[in-house]
Amino acid sequence: MKTPALLLAMLCTFATTAFAQKPANPGPLAPVEDQPGLPRVLLIGDSISIGYTQPVRDILKGKANVHRIPTNGGPTKNGTANIEKWLGTGKWDVIHFNWGIHDLKFMPDGKRQVEPDDYEKNLRTLVARMKTTGAKLIWATTTPIPDGELVPSRRFGKVPEYNGIAKKVMTENGVAIDDLNAAITPRIAELQNAKDVHYKAEGYAFLAKQVAASIQSALPAKK
Repeated sequence: MKTPALLLAMLCTFATTAFAQKPANPGPLAPVEDQPGLPRVLLIGDSISIGYTQPVRDILKGKANVHRIPTNGGPTKNGTANIEKWLGTGKWDVIHFNWGIHDLKFMPDGKRQVEPDDYEKNLRTLVARMKTTGAKLIWATTTPIPDGELVPSRRFGKVPEYNGIAKKVMTENGVAIDDLNAAITPRIAELQNAKDVHYKAEGYAFLAKQVAASIQSALPAKK
């Protein structure tokens, strides 16, 4: 017969092992398992979209399966190189997407990572490909970049210039526009990190509400 001390030691070992094997929170980049019968949504974007992915999933829980690309979407040239892999072979009902901040970034040669003409060209290529999925497309405008020195140090072009190019492409292609830039600008000092393009938790929650509302308005009607 096992002694009480031995039993206690065995229970502690089991509990420790079970705790160690408990899966951690998978985070916004991890794949999600579809809930049958719900529409499928794909989020495409950079680290800003990574920040609002989980809050959007929480808001749309029970209404849509919200997936996202498993990485930072980067500039449009990264999009054109990876769009086939990101779209996969499944059916998408809504695709909510953005490229912009990385395109705007000045590189060591003094040029932006993707210059305006190429930005427009790449966007047209990406929109054309996404339209073939039959999904409802929603373009999110690029959010503000603070003036002055940033931490870490980097320089960007003008957001309005690239948003203007994107709006032209989206309007010509009948793509809905989720104007995140206009929505958050009045509260930017409150919700954005100082000297940074990223946001506080409250900022991502704010963006998530806007994104979720735009997606919900595009979801197919329940049968």
